[in-house]
Amino acid sequence: MAAAVRRRDVSARELLDLHLARIAERNPQLNAVVSLDEERARAGAAAADEALARGEEVGPLHGLPFAFKDTHAVGGWRTTYGSTLRAEHVPDRDELLVERVRGAGAVTIGKTNVPEFAAGSHTFNKVFGTTLNPVDASRSAGGSSGGAACALAAGMVPLADGSDMGGSLRNPASFCGVVGMRPSLGRVPEWPLYNQWETTSVGGPMARNVADLALLLSVMAGPDARAPQALGDAGSTFADPRPAALGGLRVALSTDLGGAFEVDHEVAGVVEATGRALASAGAAVSGAHPDLGLAEDTFRTLRAWHFQAKFGALLAEHPDAFKASLADNIRAGESLTGADVARAYTQRTALSETMREFFGSYDVLVLPVSQVPPFPADQEFPSAINGKPMETYLDWMRSAYFITVTGCPAISVPAGTTRDGLPVGVQIVAPHGADLRLLEVARAVEGLVSP
Repeated sequence: MAAAVRRRDVSARELLDLHLARIAERNPQLNAVVSLDEERARAGAAAADEALARGEEVGPLHGLPFAFKDTHAVGGWRTTYGSTLRAEHVPDRDELLVERVRGAGAVTIGKTNVPEFAAGSHTFNKVFGTTLNPVDASRSAGGSSGGAACALAAGMVPLADGSDMGGSLRNPASFCGVVGMRPSLGRVPEWPLYNQWETTSVGGPMARNVADLALLLSVMAGPDARAPQALGDAGSTFADPRPAALGGLRVALSTDLGGAFEVDHEVAGVVEATGRALASAGAAVSGAHPDLGLAEDTFRTLRAWHFQAKFGALLAEHPDAFKASLADNIRAGESLTGADVARAYTQRTALSETMREFFGSYDVLVLPVSQVPPFPADQEFPSAINGKPMETYLDWMRSAYFITVTGCPAISVPAGTTRDGLPVGVQIVAPHGADLRLLEVARAVEGLVSP
């Protein structure tokens, strides 16, 4: 699409009209795109066409319609964070990720729906309601980037941005049958942040295939003086990854990291089938996994500490304005001590070292993205997996958040479906900093197993 706009085979106005028509067709049922502003979108598309007519140099996303995740601040556009407390909030400036995407020529059309303050992997809130799965509207689209994943899968947008703390780029990608990547820590710099040294949440790209995702990552990535932890590689490094040769690729495959979590039998079956396909293509596939036993306490401690620091005062002022699961998570941070937080960071350091040593023997780790296929949309979270109860709204997300606290890049690639036709992705993990290699492997896996 971007190439067609640059060649002037199609105008940005025409491309916008096509996407607005799809939004009008699908969004009333699915509720993925929110705060849509057609008038401003049309003005943006017109400006994009006029820039081309003047012969101006344009960016790699020039003329592409774009709806930003509703937790990412877009200057002059309503940004609610999925909370009634911010229902009419309009930021006065773009955050860095948005600044880069808009600077690359994307035409802003609105926002994509999120859970309240992006907490939880099912997208619903009191401002806009629930986002439904585009494959089966009785099911969840995942979250917290659920609106983004749904809009992508339904053809309402060509690309989408998101963020990921416990799986928020990966889980909805798996649920909706698209690609979502949690980059290495520092790959996609963020600004402004209340704490530039907080390293559990990262921004990242989503797309319908790996090549498109790489295009968006090339715009998002790269150093910035405002983000002291940003990695130094230029974004253009990631623009055009070639599919990796699978012959001899050292693949560690695990359905549950050695019994660390329960996995739905159909999801496990998709992961195992992916392993067989890789082996048939010449990869050296081994049943192996790193010991991530420290990840549970590490993630939950840092998440609670982060939530309390960010939302504690707001919860105290508005105790009835938060969903119960989020309020409980914020309050869990109140009792944490300095020793608790220090322990979590010590453990996180150990987990990083575990992965460094593990990747001395393997090139990638393949495991489930989500422990379940898309669950009914009228549930906040799955209550059980294979008959085993899930006590909290985080229990079923371990396959994603165990990887979060390693700092490694991870990508969700569509790999199969359940008997009912529900999408299931596989998660591919690479060493920290090896984002380009991860994209290359993901392109090869995508060609091998995508349904």
